[in-house]
Amino acid sequence: QVQLVESGGGLVQPGGSLRLSCATSGFTFSNYAMSWYRQAPGKERELVASISSNGGTTNYADSVKGRFTISRDNAKNTVYLRMNSLKPEDTAVYYCNAWHMKYDYWGQGTQVTVSS
Repeated sequence: QVQLVESGGGLVQPGGSLRLSCATSGFTFSNYAMSWYRQAPGKERELVASISSNGGTTNYADSVKGRFTISRDNAKNTVYLRMNSLKPEDTAVYYCNAWHMKYDYWGQGTQVTVSS
């Protein structure tokens, strides 16, 4: 049974930091590219960051470059998103995604709210 479980979301003040985690099971994690997406109320889901299966390549949305860092630990089957200098516009539900060939898996999401 494939599972992707996000954690680490919450309420943070502008300028603060959070680290999201996505613990996975049920598939060969090291074969999959991993991504973080987010969806704000009334908006479409957007790609935030992605990382290749071996961690050697990362990509970021322009809106988060220099503030967010994606990483993975293939020994722990977990992907992370470190978020610094958070802004109110980063408020969204953050989703973890695993992708490999025709396989595409999603987590249930974790809420991040940036507000004073």
